[in-house]
Amino acid sequence: MDQPDPTALPVARPSEVALDAAGVTAFLDAVEATDDLELHSLALVRHGRVCAQGWWDPYVPDDKTLLYSLSKSFTSTALGFAVAEGRLALTDRVVDRLAPRGEVGSRTAALTLADLAAMATGHHADTLERANAADPDDLARGFLTLEPESDPGSVFAYNNPSTHTLGAVVQEVTGQTLTDYLRPRLFEPLGVEPGWWDQHPEGRDIGFTGFHLTTGALARFGQLYLADGAYAGHQVLPEGWAGLALAEHTPNPAEPNPDWRQGYGFQFWRGRHGTVRGDGAFGQFVVLMPEQDAVLVLTGATENMQGVLDAAWAHLLPAFDRPASATAEAELADRLDRSALVTDRGLRAAASSDLEVLGVEETADGWLLRLAEDGRELGVEVGREVWRRSDVAVADGWGALVAARGHLEGADGSGTLVADLVLVESPHRLRVRTGPGGSEVVWHTAPLGHGRLRRLATPRR
Repeated sequence: MDQPDPTALPVARPSEVALDAAGVTAFLDAVEATDDLELHSLALVRHGRVCAQGWWDPYVPDDKTLLYSLSKSFTSTALGFAVAEGRLALTDRVVDRLAPRGEVGSRTAALTLADLAAMATGHHADTLERANAADPDDLARGFLTLEPESDPGSVFAYNNPSTHTLGAVVQEVTGQTLTDYLRPRLFEPLGVEPGWWDQHPEGRDIGFTGFHLTTGALARFGQLYLADGAYAGHQVLPEGWAGLALAEHTPNPAEPNPDWRQGYGFQFWRGRHGTVRGDGAFGQFVVLMPEQDAVLVLTGATENMQGVLDAAWAHLLPAFDRPASATAEAELADRLDRSALVTDRGLRAAASSDLEVLGVEETADGWLLRLAEDGRELGVEVGREVWRRSDVAVADGWGALVAARGHLEGADGSGTLVADLVLVESPHRLRVRTGPGGSEVVWHTAPLGHGRLRRLATPRR
């Protein structure tokens, strides 16, 4: 008999934590009524108990999805442990911890770890392309060749190499990847098995993106920070780190969206209504709501992340401490149980993929779709009107978990195959059309910086 997980968050009905389920349903209605918003999972925690959760078919609870920049909050957490253990100090100069390639300017020489964590390096814009060009083999050392335009600590700029360099310093002084360093300190106390963290160069977790976790793991992480670093009766984070990381360190009033100009902490965004969050591209959110003692976790695929938060503020916030009804509770539970992707949405501005369609073979319950990327043939099992999963070997030792569903256009069933391929370890999916008139492969949302399956793959060990 399986033993209960002592680290699992307890579950409650919404009414048991003074939440009106109708507000959650209204939030879902608002998202689904907006063509450019899409959810893949939701978890809502109040008073330390999960009161609403759901996954949009074909996503399931065990899927570890690509977090994009939500990864940054985990890099910050690693910094907190390294500081508490005396390995690092926030006032340490970066160049004293990570030797640059050569002479650096006075502003680069003055950069501290706190400047990196607070996105206050003095650069006026993201330096990712320039840092990569300066040193394609070592992004951190490429970053250190780029003299800031202003003094460190004086200006905010969301700067991916800043986080990468911070993570590189932690990995340099610990002799471990971020994942391995955090495993006994963070993941094991939370009962979480971490997913893959993309690396560059090989052996160094990239820090600013590339980490993969389940929705449930994100809920535990959010609850940990909401509770000032305590979890399941134990102090997991160093005393005081949560408050320090979530506090405002860098004002950012020039950011265009209201929930992105409330100030920046140590790899956490300050938001409206007293909220703080980690977030990642296409709608990966861990939102802390201290005034409501709640955590909202969302994964999805949208380029309108402000729209997701607007819907949450409009419908979820008023639902706290509002009288609830059993009918609304039952309706929400049924709604979440039936949640499924609507794959025709959001394809109007789809981006083309470089995937080549080699052919289609009919099977007993669907099709085998034969694709090619960079000269490598890939086979994807496509279910007939139902989702089928296959682990697609996109390179030696690397796979992409794909859920695929399709149908034939045309009254006689002999026309074009239309197949949706959901890469369930990421926010992304593809629409494939192939038939007598030719083939087309497009992204619903194209992955940042590339459009290749290989870049979305994770190791198969």
